[in-house]
Amino acid sequence: MSRTTRGALMAAVVLSCLPVAGALAHTTLEAKQAPAGSLYKAVLRVGHGCEGTATTTLRVQIPEGVIAVKPMPKAGWTLTTKEGQYAQAYKYYDETLSKGVTEISWSGGSLADAHYDEFVFRAKLPEKPAGTVVYFPVVQECEKGVHRWIEIPEPGKTDHDYKEPAPGVTLTAKP
Repeated sequence: MSRTTRGALMAAVVLSCLPVAGALAHTTLEAKQAPAGSLYKAVLRVGHGCEGTATTTLRVQIPEGVIAVKPMPKAGWTLTTKEGQYAQAYKYYDETLSKGVTEISWSGGSLADAHYDEFVFRAKLPEKPAGTVVYFPVVQECEKGVHRWIEIPEPGKTDHDYKEPAPGVTLTAKP
């Protein structure tokens, strides 16, 4: 095999891997689908830091219609939540909820750029039609820099069309 052919082959291999590497770099949700109105265990996967530095804070915004949010504490991190009024009241078992968690923050920890970790919370997903995507905007702060995983696709586009897409879960029909 000639040097030129070998070089072209190596370049093709590297280029074919780029979309996969880019896709793995985003903060994503482990489960990409869940039934509408179900209790959902959201596992946010963080695969890298910013500019080669450690992640020190992860904040997730809870969208309207997602209720009864309970974040999981994480050893070595400070867990805080913000509460606010919902746009409407929601039925949750025998209760009517008019306010709840609107943002979760894990801070004060250190997740090295070379490491991977997960941040978890549980919530009841909205009662919306199958195919609806519920987005959870995330801000990842690091020792140096920040990633704002907050871009929500416009109609006709997907998260692959954006540099820092918000993680989302697609609602399916109830079982």
